[in-house]
Amino acid sequence: MLIDIERGQVKIPQFQREFVWTIQKSAALLDSVLKGYPVGTFIFWSTRDRLRSVRELGDAALPAPAAGEIVSFVLDGQQRLTSLYAAIRGIKVPRSSGHVDDFAEIYVDLEADEDQQIVAVDVSELPEQSYISLKDLLKGSISELMAFPEQYHDKISEYRRRIESYDFSIIQVRDVAIDVATEIFTRINVGGKPLSVFEIMVAKTFDEEQDFDLSAKFDALIERLTTVNYETISDATLLQLISLLISKDCKKQTILKLPKAKFIATWPKAIDAFERAVEYFRQTYRIPVSKLLPYNTLLVPFAYYFFHHPDKPDLEQKKLLQDFFWRCALGARYSSSVESKLAQDIKRIDRILKGEMPDYDWGIDISPDFLIENGWFNAGRGSIKAILCLYAYQQPKSFSDDALVNISNYWLKQANSKNYHHFFPRAFLAKKKEEEWRINNIVNITIVDDYLNKREIGAKAPSVYMKTFKKSNANLAKSMRSHLIGDLDDFGITGNDFDKFLGARAAAISAELKKRIIERSIDGRGQAYKTDDFEEEMASFE
Repeated sequence: MLIDIERGQVKIPQFQREFVWTIQKSAALLDSVLKGYPVGTFIFWSTRDRLRSVRELGDAALPAPAAGEIVSFVLDGQQRLTSLYAAIRGIKVPRSSGHVDDFAEIYVDLEADEDQQIVAVDVSELPEQSYISLKDLLKGSISELMAFPEQYHDKISEYRRRIESYDFSIIQVRDVAIDVATEIFTRINVGGKPLSVFEIMVAKTFDEEQDFDLSAKFDALIERLTTVNYETISDATLLQLISLLISKDCKKQTILKLPKAKFIATWPKAIDAFERAVEYFRQTYRIPVSKLLPYNTLLVPFAYYFFHHPDKPDLEQKKLLQDFFWRCALGARYSSSVESKLAQDIKRIDRILKGEMPDYDWGIDISPDFLIENGWFNAGRGSIKAILCLYAYQQPKSFSDDALVNISNYWLKQANSKNYHHFFPRAFLAKKKEEEWRINNIVNITIVDDYLNKREIGAKAPSVYMKTFKKSNANLAKSMRSHLIGDLDDFGITGNDFDKFLGARAAAISAELKKRIIERSIDGRGQAYKTDDFEEEMASFE
């Protein structure tokens, strides 16, 4: 078995965790082997497939298997097998702490009896030449071994024979697909973290000849997306896109059965389409950061569009795509059953590609009253993020100096971020005994710079802090319009009239949304009804 590792015929798939056993634990394992004790069963998956696997262990390179050869990938026993190999080869293994374990410093105590610990790490108190390194025991020449005192020769010979002839218990799993093999791995490692679809696909799609490493490709993509503040995109989103492009379906079982060659061939164009979708969201919808997206999943149908349509959308397609975006965002489209809904929605994108209007089997309500009544502010809700996207589109300006407000993923992480400002401050409204659902309402939220919220506004009445900003900002009326807030009197700000403010701002938000949605009749009820998904999303935040 250990010889097979050196031949490249036994490999550790990359989805296995890193080698974590201590040198002391490894020595205890070798002690059991030397005494002929059972050390557990090794489970291998034998296949001609080539998976992404560990290429080196410490300072030792692990050879690649010959083309066409059957390779045994370790499903269970990685830590034990690695310990055995590291000890016998005398490998130096660097740890995450910075410490390096030298497995050449595992020794056989030639003075120890059978009922004592024979394999040891600490030999500081043993007499010279009364111990031998495990590496030398197995790899040393006859002359080197005979240099030890004669009384130890029989033990050296016997210990070497025991290790070399040890009968390891091995189960070979043959003729099964990778999803079955990884399921076996997951079930064996019940206490561990189940393998993700991405981890399995990383192993499955690895191709050295084509220089394709899915993990490295994804990391490179995230590095590029970081420069445009879209680094929070998940690996699952990319897999869904590629699966839809190849098979029009993106269920887990479908992804795992995607042909390796097709996956690799599709990747470059799919990623190009994905990055163009990101750019479209940034430039056309002015969504500056991925944290504002109602659902990262929304990028999938748009990337599907750009995969099949390399050019910019024409005017009609642009309207249809915008309508699709807002219906999905406001209707809580991807709050559940994402895989099946994506499969349905790419059919809608197919119609948009033809310049045809898709049918929608869910409705949305953008009336001012509905926006207020269902506006409980939680930054995790898709429909709330949709309104935040609308705010971001206006390119909000600072109340104090009309400078553009900085929006970044760093601070858009939670609903209590200081950059989410309650225009009528919570403390001010609490004193007036306002209900919390009205206070903490998306209609009462503006996006401001962190310092402005903490230092300049605090718990002051809007009429008070607006007077302060009038003195420092000659363009205050223009700045307020970038927050969908009009005349201060008309919006109830001068008189600190919260009811008037909610009504006026909800009407402004509603008017902006109407510009983005194509009116139509659905089931004779128009747009004003809630979807099951919306109800589910609301319930999850109560």
